[in-house]
This record gives sequence, C-alpha cells and structure tokens, in this order.
Amino acid sequence: MADIRFDGKVAIVTGAGGGLGRQHALELARRGAKVLVNDLGGSMDGSGGSSAAAQAVVEEIQAMGGEAIANGSSVTDDAGVALMVQQAMDAWGRIDILIANAGVLRDRSFSKMEIADFEFVLNVHLLGTVKPAKAVWEIMKTQNYGRIVVTTSSSGLYGNFGQANYGAAKLGIIGFMNTIKLEGQKNNIHINAISPVAATRMTEGLMPPEVLEKLKPEYVTPGVVFLASDEAPTGAILTAGAGVFALSRIIETEGVFLGEGCLSVEEVRDNWSRIADEDGQKAYFAGGEQGQKFFRKMAGG
Repeated sequence: MADIRFDGKVAIVTGAGGGLGRQHALELARRGAKVLVNDLGGSMDGSGGSSAAAQAVVEEIQAMGGEAIANGSSVTDDAGVALMVQQAMDAWGRIDILIANAGVLRDRSFSKMEIADFEFVLNVHLLGTVKPAKAVWEIMKTQNYGRIVVTTSSSGLYGNFGQANYGAAKLGIIGFMNTIKLEGQKNNIHINAISPVAATRMTEGLMPPEVLEKLKPEYVTPGVVFLASDEAPTGAILTAGAGVFALSRIIETEGVFLGEGCLSVEEVRDNWSRIADEDGQKAYFAGGEQGQKFFRKMAGG
C-alpha cells in the first residue's frame, strides 16, 4: 500500500511547541503538510506565555524543507483563535486538519481544589478544543473535507485521583466529538480522539525515568497522523502509548424491560444483575440507537 501523504494539505496543531504536539507537527510536515504551529509558550499550569517554542518548531520544519508558520495565541481567546485561523488562510488558503492538543494541569484532590482551577482547566481543554474547531468548521464544510483530532485522556475515560477538573474536561471532549462526528458526515469531516500516554512535561514528575523512556511522544504520533489522514475513521477513541494502540468504547448493556406503571426502587435493585449483564452489550454510534433499544424491548424484542 502507498505511504500516507499530506501534500497540498494544511494543518493546525495547537500546543505544538513541545512534547506530543511538536511530534505531531513534525510528522505532518515530513509527509508534506503545511503546518501552523500554535503554542502559547506558558508554564504547565498555564501561566506566562511566549511564541518562542512555536517558532523553534517552525525552524525545525523549515530545516527539513517544509513550510510552517508560528502562532502564539491562547486557544481560550476568541480573538487569538480567529488570528490563528486567519494566519493559516492568508498563508495557504485552506485548512484541512486541526489537531487540538493544547493542555494544562492543575492537579489537586477535589476537596482541596479551588473552583477557579477547575474552571481554568475546563476552559483550556474543553473550550480550547471547541473554539478552534468552531473557527475551522465552516472552512471545512465549504471544502467538503476536514479532519479533526481531539485529545482526551484515561483520566476522563476511566478516572484518576486528583484530576477531577482534567477528567471532566477530557470526557467532555468526547461528548463534543460524538455530536460533531454526526454533523460533519455529509461534508466529509471526520473527527476522532487520541488518548495518549507519553513522557512530556505534563507527566515527567509522575513516573520514574526508566518508564518515561518507553513512553516517548513519537510512539503516539503515528496514531494521530493516521486519524488526520484521508483514510481515517470517524468517532474513534484511539488509546496510544509505548507503541501500543487500542480502541476505547462506551458500552451499554442490553438491559431489561421491567414494565410500565408502578415501577419501584426495589424492582431495580432486585434486577440489578440482569441490568448489568454484559451479554449482548453494544457500543452505539449515535444516541438514537439507545432509544431504539428502549422501544424494541418495550415491544417485547
């Protein structure tokens, strides 16, 4: 089979001044894409800012013969996001790919977490994904082509102590993806999620060096670049780390019809094992499939 190429395509990668985003930007450029490298250049908790990190990645891309421009906008700032999109359009006239990778951490147990820290992390991860996606959406619709890769986390999919804010944002991104994957289908806009485990400045204090060595960002990037390609599925949650790739799915059991009328709490309790029975469970592509099941079971199916 032919190699995956991005010649003639334009990509925006947010949070691309280092770590995962840098690797994504470099690999897209190696394969022919023109890349806008976005990075606020702030610290891990989101404070400060400088476009120097983004410019350094641009210079790496240019050194390999590629085309790239730097942008230092915050993904939470409406005017900054608009500038980022306008820069790409002014330079290249189209936007084919958005990789929403920017993120921050403000970890604390929920009892010690300030609401301001919850809101900040939610804004960067969730709205920092929504705002760039919204800014490129009509461009992609007009082109009848678009690929969006959002970044979720096992903390959102499964939970992680001390990350209630981060986990809420990361699962919120999946809810966002699950709707716009449906809305984008008629215009050939595919949206998928990556759930990475990688050695970046966001994880360097959480694991020993010998483990981090096996979790290089470049071991995640091939999955991201595939999700940004012509051949990408839509609505997939790809987990990746240390060269391992797997799909995460939200599963619903077949369940049981307990009748109409005077349902009781005790009936739910007494039928819990049947409700939780894994036999016949499914991963739905759209919410309407759940409703169809309810009516089917009500009719005796």
